Amino acid sequence: MVDKINTGESTASPGEAQLPHHHHEIFSASRAGHLDTRLRRILYRPDRLAKRYVKTGNRVLDFGCGPGFFTREFARRVGDTGTVIAVDLQEEMLHILSEKMEREGLMPRIRTHQCSPDAIGLSPELNNTVDVAFAIFVVHEVPNPQKLFREISSLLVPGGLFFYSEPPFIVPGKEFRASLAEAEKAGLTLVEQRCFFVNRAAVLRKVS
Repeated sequence: MVDKINTGESTASPGEAQLPHHHHEIFSASRAGHLDTRLRRILYRPDRLAKRYVKTGNRVLDFGCGPGFFTREFARRVGDTGTVIAVDLQEEMLHILSEKMEREGLMPRIRTHQCSPDAIGLSPELNNTVDVAFAIFVVHEVPNPQKLFREISSLLVPGGLFFYSEPPFIVPGKEFRASLAEAEKAGLTLVEQRCFFVNRAAVLRKVS
């Protein structure tokens, strides 16, 4: 699949408020090896993140999963009774993830889904079925964050959690705070803000 390049054009619907959002170029699958390294596992501890927010039997959404850096630990954590929905724009990223998770025996717990540039596009039957959703270092690549937050809110069960993180050297504080405000408009209430290694992060809960 050819990467989509930002044209700078807005995809917001008429009357939709504009974020101070800068749509960045997609991180290419040709550089996927940089995203899943021993050093990154030491720095980001995806196992700890999974332990904190994911339970056995959960249905987890990993939006912008890339080559499976976080997906791996989410799949280990949900166990045989849970599911991780790994979503990415690039078919090659999903291929890399699938091969890797097959080798590690985790693929039976994972469902892959290729999204479009402007929508997650999962079946409406999955609405109100996701226990925890993650969007880690990816929302800045999305042309319409407002739409993304609405889709995530629809997918989450009442009371479900959304973990959202962005790197500060790409997303300044003003933009991150504006994104949080848009997420709250989508029915996601801010529970906490925290640092995720050196990155801004927030946990939101879907309003019951």
